[in-house]
Order: sequence, then structure tokens, then C-alpha cells
Amino acid sequence: MPQVVRSRIGALHGPSPIPPLPHRFRSLADRESVEVLHRAARVLVASLPALTDRLVEALYAQEPAYRAAIDSDRAGVWQEVHHSLRHNVGSLIQPREFREPAHRTSRWIGEVRAEQGVPLDAVLHAFRMGGAMVWQDLVDETARRDPDDIRLLVHVAADVWNFVDEHCGVVADAYRQAERRQSWRRENRQRLMVAALLDGTARIADLAEAAEMLGLPEQGRYAVLAVAGGPRGPGSAAASRAGAAQHGPGAAARPPVELPAGAPGATVLWHPGPDAEFAILPLAGSSGELSALAAALDVPAGTRAGIGSAVEGLAALGDARRLAETALHTCPASGGTVLLDEHLPDALVVSSPALAGALADRVLGPLDRLDPADRDVIVETLTAWLDADGSAQRAGARLYCHRNTVLNRLRRFEQLTGRCLTRPRDAVEVSLALAARRLLGGI
Repeated sequence: MPQVVRSRIGALHGPSPIPPLPHRFRSLADRESVEVLHRAARVLVASLPALTDRLVEALYAQEPAYRAAIDSDRAGVWQEVHHSLRHNVGSLIQPREFREPAHRTSRWIGEVRAEQGVPLDAVLHAFRMGGAMVWQDLVDETARRDPDDIRLLVHVAADVWNFVDEHCGVVADAYRQAERRQSWRRENRQRLMVAALLDGTARIADLAEAAEMLGLPEQGRYAVLAVAGGPRGPGSAAASRAGAAQHGPGAAARPPVELPAGAPGATVLWHPGPDAEFAILPLAGSSGELSALAAALDVPAGTRAGIGSAVEGLAALGDARRLAETALHTCPASGGTVLLDEHLPDALVVSSPALAGALADRVLGPLDRLDPADRDVIVETLTAWLDADGSAQRAGARLYCHRNTVLNRLRRFEQLTGRCLTRPRDAVEVSLALAARRLLGGI
């Protein structure tokens, strides 16, 4: 094969930035057929504006996905098509000079169309339409000039279509990379928006955009669920962050708890925090909805879950998150689910640890002078009596002792502390003090 033909074929089939398509036709090019191709291609270069007009019209008529782009910016689409044809037809004549600029143009088109949301199939169809139109013009020009040369032009048909397929591969690769970048930006934007809503730092002006982005009503009713995997320490949130790092931005990690059937489901948005994971729960507004959710929540052993009170509107999600954290802090270290609305006294305690600690020391401080075992018996009896709504009989059954034993221990507590359990104010203070010791540490 003459050296000039070897150079051309090497340029057409040399290293490519994307893998070759699975099937490529064998080249039959020789010196004469390449010269015929060059003569016809030079005529196409001279008439590129007319060729561009025809291809744009064909795209408008045959590819619906391009119609909106052509209607909104016909001049821009025309320039894009003209630029691509100029480099691609030029590559048939001078492959070394035009091949890389042609690839850059095809990559640029793939990226732009991905950002515009034009389907990849439509973009590839447009490229193949352009290839078919160029090939038909090459055939027509050769037939007009010398019909006998058609047999020579056929020898380079495989090279021309391999060239078209190569650029379809370039476009597809650029399109998918642009899609991945778009997806990352979209999901990162969503994460930032959810974080701002839960932090209470979202701007009022951004709420409408947030509602549209997240698929949530701006004025809907919401609660927040907080989940942690250990006693006031990083739990499932750490695992979620590790999973996101492993699977990439936007990877959906498995929720730390399973929501019951009939719960908000697909509309629930999870977000990892430093010490817990948070879920935004859209509510239907039915009575007892949160109580039913808390009762049916599937919480693994050792996991703590707190559900805050309901709030109105996306703008209040920061408050809902703080309420969920308060509920989470009232959970036992062993795990379980706490609905804030059903544990408001405990919530008061954990909301002001310093004051709660001071109250516990003032009410229960005299017990600290006792032997620890003796002190624990009195505290256990007090707790059982309060849980039994002040019934010594039921408290005794729970403690496996006689009701008189319960009453004796309660009287001893009153003597040590100066409190009277039949006085409502003292009973409230004792209850809160016991909650403070249980939730904040101590007895």
C-alpha cells in the first residue's frame, strides 16, 4: 500500500480516547480510492453552508428531541453542526491535522447536549444522520464527476463509517461523563439544601426551590427522626458516611432503621449528622400518626431513635431537628424509640442539663450519704412507686415485696430529704430529679 494511504488509514484507526466499537469493517482503501475520496470531500468543504442547512432541516424533521433546541436557538445549532461538519469532512482529507480538533468538537457536543437534557440516543442519531448525509454527498459528487469512480469510492466506505462510529463513541463517552458530573452536582446541591433546612440556615427565598428540588410541599407538615447507634456517640451516621465515601457522591446508603409499611416511604429524606442520622418525615396530618409510627418503627438492638414533635412548613425543619435530638437524648442507653410528645418531662430535663443537675442534687443529694446499696433500694422503690401512679400495692408487686415495705421505704426517703410525696410540688420535683439522675448520670 502506498505510504500516503498508510498514513491516512493509520490516522483513521490510530489510538482513540475511547474504546473502539465491537465491530469495525475492514478497510479496502488504496491510492486511487483515497484520491477519489479526497476530490469529493474538497467539494463538500466548499459547499459546507448548504450541507449544514440541509442537515439542520433534516434534524428538525426527523429528530424530535432537537426541535426545541432549533426553535429556541437555530443559529446556535447551525453553528454547532457547521463546526462539526467542517472538522469531520476535513478529517477525510487531512486526518492528522483535523482528527484531534474533530474529537474535541464531538466531545463538546456530547457535553452540551447532556447539560441540555437531549437524550443520548437522539444525539447519536444526529451524528449518524450527518454521516449518512456526508456519505451520500460524496457518492453524488463522485457520480457527477465520473460515474466509473463510484467503484473506487466504495473501497473507502468502511473507513468513512468506522470514522462515524468512532465519533459516536467519543460523543457517548463525553455525554456520560457530563451526566455523571451533573448527577454529582445535583445530588450535592440536594445534600446541601437538606443540611441547610435541618440546620435552620436555609433562606426564606430558597424554600420554593428547595421544595421543588426535594419533591416536598413548602407548607406541609413534618417531623424529624433522629437515629444513633450507641449511647450518645457516633453510630449509624459514621457507617453512612463511610458508605457514601465508598460508593461515591449521591450513593444511597441503607437507612439505619426500617420504616413501617404505610409510612411516608419514598418521600423520606435521610441526612447524616456528626452523631446521628436524620430523616425528614412528611406527615399526612392524621391524628396519632406519630404515635403509630413510633410504635411500628423497626429499631435494631442497641440503636436509639427519637421522633420530634410535628412542625408546619419546610422553614421549621431546623426546630424539628432540634426536637428530634432532644427526643434522642431521652432514649435509654440500651436503645429503643422515644416519641418526644410522650416524654415531655424527660425532654425538659435534657434540654437544660445544668438546671436539671442542680435540681437532682438538691432533691436527692441527702441520699448520697447512705451506703450505695441502701441508696439504690430507696431510688428503685421511688421509681417503681411513681411508675405505678402512686400505688404501693402495684409497686410492691413489681419489686417482689409487701406494700408495707414500699411505704416504709418511702417514709424513710421523706425523713432523709424533707420532702412530702403527697404534696404535688414535691412529687413533681422528685420525679424530675430522678429523671435527671437517670438521663444525665449519677444514681
